[in-house]
Amino acid sequence: MKLSKAEPELISQFSNRLKSIRTQNGLSQGQLASRAGITRQAVSAIESNLYFPTTTIALRLASVLDCHVEDLFSLAPTEHVMQGTLIGHLPSHAPHTSPVRVKMSTIGKRTVVRPVIGLGDQLSFIVPADGYITNPRGQQPGHTVQVRLSRTREAIQQEISVAGCDPAIFLVGGHMRRQKDQTSVIGWTMGSMAALQALQRGEVHVAGMHLFDPITGESNLPFLRRSLKGSGYDVVTFATWEEGFLVRRGNPKSIRTAADLADPMVTLVNREDGSGARLLLDQQLRSGGIDPKQVRGYARLVASHFDVARTIAECHADVGIGIRSAAQQFNLDFIPLQAARYDLVVPKPYLTSHPTLTHLFEALVSRSFRNEIEALGGYDTRETGTVHVLRGR
Repeated sequence: MKLSKAEPELISQFSNRLKSIRTQNGLSQGQLASRAGITRQAVSAIESNLYFPTTTIALRLASVLDCHVEDLFSLAPTEHVMQGTLIGHLPSHAPHTSPVRVKMSTIGKRTVVRPVIGLGDQLSFIVPADGYITNPRGQQPGHTVQVRLSRTREAIQQEISVAGCDPAIFLVGGHMRRQKDQTSVIGWTMGSMAALQALQRGEVHVAGMHLFDPITGESNLPFLRRSLKGSGYDVVTFATWEEGFLVRRGNPKSIRTAADLADPMVTLVNREDGSGARLLLDQQLRSGGIDPKQVRGYARLVASHFDVARTIAECHADVGIGIRSAAQQFNLDFIPLQAARYDLVVPKPYLTSHPTLTHLFEALVSRSFRNEIEALGGYDTRETGTVHVLRGR
């Protein structure tokens, strides 16, 4: 008996329903193997996609199970399979043989693949997948993976991938679709510096930032000038938003300034280093002469403004830095500290190479979109759409 070893690049194109049909017929692997004249180990290897059956074995299996070979095994059309570079880790709790839902983006000449679960608990149940990694076993970040598509290639090539921490970015996609544009705008939550680094690695089309420099009084540009070489980027304002302390309704701990965070009865929930919220907190602590070691909860980190708000609303912390709209969403009180610009950074070549990226910025300045984010609370859109010069000419 001979079996053909399954090549990794073909596995995701190979539809294998042997286990399902065997189970429906009430047969164990051993029983099926005995009737088909092969070993139980061979049945196990075929069901696990470790080996492809020869024509003779496939015919024997189909005969025992009283079905057609095509009911057991088939190859997906090649146009329904794409490959790309895996970004992020696959879910560790999922069985190795279970398909993994992913989003895909064409970034320049590169296609990147991310597990949908990376969008977070709620969005991963709302945002539809672009396809499925059907053989996730052993796949690590940086590997080339095969994806069985659930959307067309054209739709995937139009998708816009944005790194940042403003959840309102998803609303832009909704306004684009109102204009009959089928583009999906996907926001991957991360702090400002992490978003910029993802952009520099070619993992997203756009990076969102809100880093305020108290020395120059400028948002983002001082940090971008230090981090980016050349002038091959556009910096476009999304909105100006209010940042401050988020506290429970009624402010039961009477928190007003950074000095109040040193109270041993006050518990903070913090953001990661490199985020705009963390930068603001550290600036406030320095101004107040407070050592971070004095702040209970300083080392407790969450990943987004909404995570900060949710932690406080659930009474797991008393205070954190966030935006006004997050406070309103979770019925919290808000103590304003500063207004900061949230800018979108995009490499200029993407604006000409991507089929719909310019449409995002057109939707951004539309009155309907600006009305909607203003209604969220804490957003000022008077500068929305303004292009900032990264370097002097």
